[in-house]
Amino acid sequence: MRIGTEGAYPPFNNLTSDGQLVGFDIDIAKALCDEMKVKCTFVAQDWDGIIPALQAGKFDAIVASMSITPERKEKVDFSNKYYNTPSALAVPKDSTLKGVTKEDLAGKSIGVATTTTHFNYASKTYTDSTVKGYPSSPEEQADLANGRLDAIEDDIVVLQQWLDSPDGACCKILGQPSPQPVEIFGPGAGIAVRKGETDLVNKLNSAIDAIRANGKYKEINDKYFKFDVFGAES
Repeated sequence: MRIGTEGAYPPFNNLTSDGQLVGFDIDIAKALCDEMKVKCTFVAQDWDGIIPALQAGKFDAIVASMSITPERKEKVDFSNKYYNTPSALAVPKDSTLKGVTKEDLAGKSIGVATTTTHFNYASKTYTDSTVKGYPSSPEEQADLANGRLDAIEDDIVVLQQWLDSPDGACCKILGQPSPQPVEIFGPGAGIAVRKGETDLVNKLNSAIDAIRANGKYKEINDKYFKFDVFGAES
């Protein structure tokens, strides 16, 4: 089975300096493949083109922290969620911003990766702000660090990993995690397959249940995170 992922969203998926795909998504995908007893290969694909590439047959599934949303379900079928973490805002440490409401961010510039649930949320919520789109998280992070943005919106886990690195020492999480309206963010991140691939969806769901039950999920989770990113049982 060929699996597509972005390779630019650490700690979930990213490319090492020697071109290897690593991260939570990759380890989860490998565990699912082992459980399904299939050999899997990985393909790095730019985020904006990842669903069209799946539809065109470049790979068989997307394991790339893709939120399950009604808009995406019109184009692809999804497994059940395999994790669910909240969105948040990061700002410079010397920022005078006090909160994450529309009023708090009025007149400010917010960076966010395009064609993501975070972009949809920021665009619909911060209508009095300038929401600037980026190809991926590292570009928005660089602009915040270099003073070209007032804030960035992203998954709190992605933000925290960056903040814990030397590049992110400039900045901090603002307030509490953002609200998570299910109509925008969906129930969590799932594995996308082509429409009608019901048998593959069922096998993926069974494999997700199996690695949750046998401890493999926890082993991978604990390699990257200090809490269970699966979220509440649904």
